[in-house]
Amino acid sequence: MNRNRAIRWLLFAALMVSFTAASYGQFAVGISVRVGPPALPVYEQPLCPGPGYLWTPGYWAWNDDAGYYWVPGTWVVAPVGLLWTPGYWGFAEGVYGWHGGYWGPHIGFYGGVNYGFGYGGVGFGGGEWRGGSFYYNRSVTNVNVTNVTNVYNKTVIVNNTNVSRVSYNGGEGGVTARPTAEEERAGHEHHQEAVAAQTQHEHEASKNKENFASNNHGRPAIAATAKPGEFKGPGVVKAKAAGAPYKAPKISPKEARAPAPASHPATAAKTNNASKPASRSDRPNPQQQAKNNGANNAKSNQGHSPFSPPANSHNATNAHNSNAPKAASSNGSRPAPQHTASNASRPAPQHAASNSPRPAPQPASHPAPAPQHQSTPHQNQSAPKPEKHPGKGR
Repeated sequence: MNRNRAIRWLLFAALMVSFTAASYGQFAVGISVRVGPPALPVYEQPLCPGPGYLWTPGYWAWNDDAGYYWVPGTWVVAPVGLLWTPGYWGFAEGVYGWHGGYWGPHIGFYGGVNYGFGYGGVGFGGGEWRGGSFYYNRSVTNVNVTNVTNVYNKTVIVNNTNVSRVSYNGGEGGVTARPTAEEERAGHEHHQEAVAAQTQHEHEASKNKENFASNNHGRPAIAATAKPGEFKGPGVVKAKAAGAPYKAPKISPKEARAPAPASHPATAAKTNNASKPASRSDRPNPQQQAKNNGANNAKSNQGHSPFSPPANSHNATNAHNSNAPKAASSNGSRPAPQHTASNASRPAPQHAASNSPRPAPQPASHPAPAPQHQSTPHQNQSAPKPEKHPGKGR
């Protein structure tokens, strides 16, 4: 008994570690859409406000009511020692998914998208931390040496093939880059979410209808700002041109919005105010989970999401979400008293079996086949218990 309990604790600890790694990796998508984002607009970088600010490039965000809108690039006071990995849109299985950006000690994968100003698709060439001070590379950043003295000059070579203004990875016309080994390692480091100023900046941008692609046709009037949330004044930069001819979507935003994958960690969901984190309250037995996934992957489009975290955390959540409808359908064919007993809390089946005047019929009265009981992780734990009580009565 003690041995079984110890094994259960070890399995639970392993699941917890996998969920933690997934949240740090930030590989989960926050929102998914059936139409791709417009090209990145052409604009100049505003002057750096002062020491300690790090450039965060502009991007297209999504609103369920009005579609894509532009979040202006801006200078943000960076957490000391950390760099910003931008978010990006990635295409897979018919939808474009948003992968949220994050702060970390190294730059991770951001889809190979060429955001400019040091973000050429791989890494970051706009500056570097030296101790507790950030030094700016003047060859790719707009810095006034009178206000900022920590500067240097180094030529930045863009090594990717994205010489256009394409704003997404994969799919027709998208960037074909894949994560390098170094980017994979960076993606699994401990990260910090976007700071409050960035979150508020995106929220305020969504309130201005001129930022929506349906109005500006890929050429926003506010392409970049000197500081987050400052959309008026000398620090505001207007786009020079759209990155490519704008093509209006053939479907409405509500029709374009695709169901979000079920395996979002909460950290990724917070990168966009339209996304919602999935519940992780139930964590099935890993052995049963493997059986369930094998049977369900061929039946469900969500059996394996292209925007999922590492396999352990995805499967644990997927097993819970994909099996819930099966449990409901199998219970619907049972008489009401049996349905109540099978879906009660864990001690309920033991109590019902011990008080019943007929000890043997209780387990045999279930008409549902064995695989349906195995599809619900909680029933696997309670299935042997009704057989033990009749033995005690003899």
